[in-house]
Amino acid sequence: MEEPSRLRRALRHLFSTRNEAERAFPPDALTAITEAITAGEQTHRGEVRLIVEKGLPLSLAWAGVTNRQRAIALFADYGIWDTEDNCGVLIYVNLADRKVDIIADRGIDRRIDAATWQAVCDTMTRGFARGEFRAATLGAIAQVNQLLRSHFPSGGARPNELPDQPVML
Repeated sequence: MEEPSRLRRALRHLFSTRNEAERAFPPDALTAITEAITAGEQTHRGEVRLIVEKGLPLSLAWAGVTNRQRAIALFADYGIWDTEDNCGVLIYVNLADRKVDIIADRGIDRRIDAATWQAVCDTMTRGFARGEFRAATLGAIAQVNQLLRSHFPSGGARPNELPDQPVML
């Protein structure tokens, strides 16, 4: 990455604020998202997590860490890989870069290809561009739940292995 663009990106991340993140995802939106994740997980064996980050820590932005690299690190940090059926899914939103990545555990990744996940990410980024953070996120969660229901239907009651509430960083 060229020095001026690296500096611009680092500054964009440095000056992204918690208030901006809370305007994009106010408490009522977070509640609706939690409910959508909880309801969806009753219909499939997947474990879905949403992590929204206002901006990367400055050192990571300056180092050129990509959205995907950050998503993979958070997938590990939050133990999303550590589910009984290897069926964790992370939806990672970076507000400063206006990017979304989905990381799926190996059990899911074998059945759902990258192009399908990218289409879900595109649903979110198109909605975000219109300022429709809640609707776009709920739409993407509905798509993820449908994909998981198709490939990993529920076999009855099971424990909830990961919290359903979004993480705001």
